Amino acid sequence: MNILYVCTGNSCRSQMAEGWTRHLGGERVAVRSAGLEAHGLNPNAVATMQVAGVDISTQPSSILDDSDIDWANIVVTVCDHADAHCPLLPLGTRKLHWGLADPARATGSREEIEQVFVSTRDAIREYVEALLADLQAA
Repeated sequence: MNILYVCTGNSCRSQMAEGWTRHLGGERVAVRSAGLEAHGLNPNAVATMQVAGVDISTQPSSILDDSDIDWANIVVTVCDHADAHCPLLPLGTRKLHWGLADPARATGSREEIEQVFVSTRDAIREYVEALLADLQAA
């Protein structure tokens, strides 16, 4: 099963989803992430995932292209902007949408920003666990 996560900049949410899927799904799934643009890995996303025991530091931040779409069995948009601008998918490709707020836009103290990243990380883990359970049941 090939899972592709798509967001606007491929820097936080889709990267976290890719990391969780690789970590929790093991060899039963293949996973990629891409963005409508490539903003580079967000250091807060990398640090937040590292605390949870998941290293995403070597994942590339890449721009979505046709080969990603053709490769995927499941495409998951993780933000409303990517959902609205997702290209047409081939017949048979399953599409899911997880409307997650962008943690990179969080404001406040360092602790408040960290908490937003932790909340996003934990929400994404729950989504990924549910997706993997659904795939296993099918």
